[in-house]
Amino acid sequence: MPLSGGYRSHGPADNLRRMQDQEATDLDGRVVLVTGGTKGIGAVLVRRFLDWGAEVMTCGRNEPDQLPRSGGREAGFTVADVRDPDQAAGVVDATVERFGRIDTVINNAGGAPPADAATASPRFSESIVKLNLLAPLHVAQRANHHMQQGDGGVIVNIASVSATRPSPGTAAYGAAKAGLLNLTSSLAVEWAPKVRVVAVVAGLIETEQAELHYGDAESIERVAATIPAGRLGTPEDLAQACRWLTSPAAGYVSGSAIWLHGGGERPAFLDAVEG
Repeated sequence: MPLSGGYRSHGPADNLRRMQDQEATDLDGRVVLVTGGTKGIGAVLVRRFLDWGAEVMTCGRNEPDQLPRSGGREAGFTVADVRDPDQAAGVVDATVERFGRIDTVINNAGGAPPADAATASPRFSESIVKLNLLAPLHVAQRANHHMQQGDGGVIVNIASVSATRPSPGTAAYGAAKAGLLNLTSSLAVEWAPKVRVVAVVAGLIETEQAELHYGDAESIERVAATIPAGRLGTPEDLAQACRWLTSPAAGYVSGSAIWLHGGGERPAFLDAVEG
C-alpha cells in the first residue's frame, strides 16, 4: 500500500537490486580531483578512488618522489599552491586538459600547526584562512565553470569538528572551517541543480602524524576513549564517506554536511558529575 507522498516500501529483493545498481554505477571512468593528495589523508583518498575506478588528479606545492598509485594505475599530478587563486584554477584546468572533463572535486588540502591566538602573526593567520577557506572557494569556482558546461558534478569540502566547537590553539583554523561550512551551503544554492556541493565534518582522525596532535600511543588511547565509537577515525572512514557522497546514491544530498566523528566527543561536564 502506498505511503504518504507516494513512497512505496521496498522488500529485500528491491533493496538488493538497488545495492547492485549502485555498485554497477560506482565511479568507473569518473574524473576526480583531490587537492593535497600526495600524503596523509589525501594520499589515501587518491588511492581509494583509483581502486574504485576513477581517474584521479592531485596537486601539491612540491612533487613527491612517488605519486599515489593503486591497481597498476597512478594519479596525475601538477605542482600548485592552492592558496594562490591562479594556481588553484590551474589545477582544475590541468585536470580537464588531461582527462577531458572533471566530475568531482575533493577539497582536501588544509590544516594548521598549533599557534597561540594572542601572539600569532597576521601573516600566519591569513595563510591559514587562505588554505582552509579561500583555496577551496577558488578551486570550486573553476570546477563549477567546467561542470556547468558539461554534465554537472560534485564538490566535497573536507571540514572539521573544529568548525563547530571551540578550537583553542588553532583558532584561525576553526574559524576558517566554520566559514567553509557556510560556503558549502551557499554554493549549493547558487550552483544547483547541475552541481552538488557537500561537506564532511571530520572528527579526530588517526594518521601517521597523529602523535603530533594527540601525543604518544597511550595518549591516543585516552583520547579514543572519549569518543563514543571507542576509537579515532581513519582515512579509510573518510574515503568511504566521500565515495558515497560522490556517487549517484547521494544524488539528493547537497548543501549539507555529513558528520564523521564516531558520535562526537564526550561532554566534559559528565566527568565532573560522575567524579
